[in-house]
Amino acid sequence: MITTVTSKNMISIPVEVCRQLGIKPGFRLDWQAVDGKDEILVRVLPTRGELARRLQGSGCKFSPHIDAIVELIKEREQDN
Repeated sequence: MITTVTSKNMISIPVEVCRQLGIKPGFRLDWQAVDGKDEILVRVLPTRGELARRLQGSGCKFSPHIDAIVELIKEREQDN
């Protein structure tokens, strides 16, 4: 796939690439020039929501017998 850089240094990402990588409006891309080559490495940076989704439940391995959500609800009920 070939794209063209506009006069304002903007490009369009091909639809196929967006679908394959799940790129949507508002996503951030990290651009890095490859030393000694006419190449660019582009990484899709996860959104805050995606990072939160990846972390969801990760604390269970530290306390598998405690449901953190239930504990938080109990704690908040006691504060009222």
